[in-house]
Amino acid sequence: MKLKAVIITLIGLCSTLNAQSKKENNLNSIITSFANSIKKDIEEDNTKGSISIAIVKGNSIIWSGAYGYADYNNNLKADSASIYRTGSISKSFTAFLMMQLVEDGTIKLDDPIEKYLPEISELNGYSDATKITFKHLASHTSGLIREPKLKNAASGTIEEWESKVLQSIPKTSFKYKLREQYSYSNIGYAILGLAISRAAKKSFITLVKEKIFNPLHMTNSFFIVPKDRITHLAKGMDTSSAGKNNSKAELEHKGRGYKVPNGGIYATPNDLAKFAAANMGYTTLLSKHSLDTMQSKHTPEENYGLGFFLYQDSNVSTVGHGGGVAGYTCCLFFDKESQYGVILMRNYNNGNTKLISASKELIRKLKSPSKN
Repeated sequence: MKLKAVIITLIGLCSTLNAQSKKENNLNSIITSFANSIKKDIEEDNTKGSISIAIVKGNSIIWSGAYGYADYNNNLKADSASIYRTGSISKSFTAFLMMQLVEDGTIKLDDPIEKYLPEISELNGYSDATKITFKHLASHTSGLIREPKLKNAASGTIEEWESKVLQSIPKTSFKYKLREQYSYSNIGYAILGLAISRAAKKSFITLVKEKIFNPLHMTNSFFIVPKDRITHLAKGMDTSSAGKNNSKAELEHKGRGYKVPNGGIYATPNDLAKFAAANMGYTTLLSKHSLDTMQSKHTPEENYGLGFFLYQDSNVSTVGHGGGVAGYTCCLFFDKESQYGVILMRNYNNGNTKLISASKELIRKLKSPSKN
């Protein structure tokens, strides 16, 4: 009887190991197929640009790689440590920072912005009926227009971004009533960043470094790429001519006007993987309650939380954000249930790879490898 029990146990163990091996093989096959698709798209796009990739499971990178050139004219190939502009993924950092200030008691989500930034009363159409709060701005339900009507608002050195926000406020109006509907607003997030800074009595950039970059060891994330890291910066490419640098991208490295809390961060896929892990609850930077608040719907129509888009399709609920600026597109998405996440960063704007849909589809396949 003892021998029979041992044999049954061994059979069961072998069956488990075979199932695990099959699952690993399926996962490897899915990732290999995805990587090959990215490589093919890069070749067909023929911009001489690149896509860098990080795939995560929880707080670990399970695969990373890159295809194409970070700097074609200097024959530098890209890798997962190449630095790109993140564009609007910066908004997720701003919302994360906001929630940190809520947790430490500095602000409340329902505090009116004018409590810390009285200049907001200069908005075109501002009144007692338009008392915008932190939550309104973070969820894009403030009703503000997308961009201010200030000439050259999105140009100028990073040192003058706060001044550009203040100049933009009187040139910003309402498109909708408060919470009437979701209305994506870049100037709204810039105002949010400045209000956070005023409340904490410290510069916004310093706050992000001290409360997010440093504790997560995001050593290759910046608002200004330092001189000793410039060679790691992927050059923004022009999609109209193979091997041509994007002149607007070059110009924007010198400054982007008011667009700092809503689009100013540079990072690598490996660093964004650390931020994804933090948003899946693998650090103590935010409580589960705060993360759940960020990743819950706060809009009457569009599925948007606080700094994150929320998608539900094919039995997968993904959380994340995309970003697009001159010469760069990127996305960060994760599924909290399976703990898979994907970061894609590209140094050109338009191409065969549809970054957001490709990321969500990869997560779906990784979550259910036996069905693919």
